[in-house]
Amino acid sequence: MTVFKTLDDANASGKRVLVRVDLNVPVANGEVTDATRIERVAPTILELSKKGAKVILLAHFGRPKDGPTPEFSLKPIAQAVSKVIGHSVQFAEDSVGDKAAEAVAGLKNGDILLLENTRFHKGEEKNDQAYVEALAALGDIYVNDAFSAAHRAHASTEGLARALPAYAGRTMEAELQALEKGLGNPKRPVVAIVGGAKVSSKLDLLGNLVQKVDALVIGGGMANTFLAAQGVNVGKSLCEHDLAGTAREIMAKANAANCTIILPVDAIVAWHFEANAPFHAYGLDAIPDDGMILDVGPQSIERIKAAIDDASTLVWNGPLGAFELHPFDRATVAAARHVAERTKAGHLVSVAGGGDTVAALNHAGVADDFSYVSTAGGAFLEWMEGKPLPGVDALTKR
Repeated sequence: MTVFKTLDDANASGKRVLVRVDLNVPVANGEVTDATRIERVAPTILELSKKGAKVILLAHFGRPKDGPTPEFSLKPIAQAVSKVIGHSVQFAEDSVGDKAAEAVAGLKNGDILLLENTRFHKGEEKNDQAYVEALAALGDIYVNDAFSAAHRAHASTEGLARALPAYAGRTMEAELQALEKGLGNPKRPVVAIVGGAKVSSKLDLLGNLVQKVDALVIGGGMANTFLAAQGVNVGKSLCEHDLAGTAREIMAKANAANCTIILPVDAIVAWHFEANAPFHAYGLDAIPDDGMILDVGPQSIERIKAAIDDASTLVWNGPLGAFELHPFDRATVAAARHVAERTKAGHLVSVAGGGDTVAALNHAGVADDFSYVSTAGGAFLEWMEGKPLPGVDALTKR
C-alpha cells in the first residue's frame, strides 16, 4: 500500500504553500477551450485558501525552448483559474527571483498567486538544485496535485518534494487511491482492456499487465497484430507484421502467468477508412484480402461483456475500434456502457485513463459513471507499465 501525507496532515494556516498543479490546458485565441484540468485542481486550491494559507501555484505550459516567450506565458491562464474557482488569482511575471519574491511577500492569508511558467527556466526540466532551492525559498510547505506530471523528475514535481515538507493534494490523493484499487492492491478477478493502433507503443504495458491481471482484452489495431501472429489473414488492416514474434512472446508470457488473453473472434470490415463507409461482419477465417478491420464484431462484443461480468476490477486504456468514425465506434461504446452499468450497480471498480480513452468514454456518455477516469496521459500509461513515477515516489518516501 502506498503511504503518503495529504492535506489532512498539513497545518497550512498562515503558511506559504507551493502547490504544483497541471494547467497545461488547450488555448485558442487567448481563451482556454477545455478547463477540465483546472476543475480537477480547484478543490485543493480552495481548501488551502479557506484554511488561511498563502497559496502559490506552480505549473508548466507547453514546451518553451528558449526561455520566456509570450505564447507560453501562464498569464491568460490565471484569469481562467480565477473564473473556475470563483476567487481572484494574482500573477507573478517569474517563478523565482525578485518578481516572484515581491509577489509572494505581498500575499495575505487566503490569497492565491500563480507564478509564471516553470519551464521558462532550464533548471526546471534538469531538476537543477539551484532552481529547486530558489523555488523552495518562496514556500514553507509543498503540495503536489499534478499526477499528470508525476512521471517527470523535474524541479517542481520531484525536487521540491525533497526540499520542503511534502503533501499530496486532493486530486493526487484521489488518483493514487484509485490506482491502488486498480492494480496496486485490487479486488480480483482483474480484467484489463487495452486497445489503440499499435502494439509497438504498448509493449511495456502488455508485458506488465499479463503478470498482474487475470484476463486481458486486446482490441483496436493492435489486436490485428496478435491475430496475424496466429496465422489469421487480416487483409489490408493496420497491422505490425514485423512484431508477430513479439506478440507470440507476450501470449506465452500470459500463458505462464495464468492470464487469459481475449482476442476478437469476428471483425467489422470496411474497404474505406471513413465514417459511414459500407461494412460487413466476418468471421476470422473469412476476412477479405482487400478489406480493413475497423472494429471488433458482434460475437467479440458479447465475449468482452462476459469478461466484464466476471471481473471485480477493470482497468482500461485504448479504444476497441476506430471509435472516432461511426459506425466503427460500436464495440467501444457497448463495452464502455456495460462497464458503467456494472460499476453503478456496485459490482465493479473501474479505472480508465489515456487521451483516446477519455475521449471514447465521453463519446459513449459514461465517463462520469466509471469509478475513476484519469486525465493523465503519460503518467497513467507509465503507471500501467509498472514504471516508478518520480513525483509520486518523492511524496511516498517522505
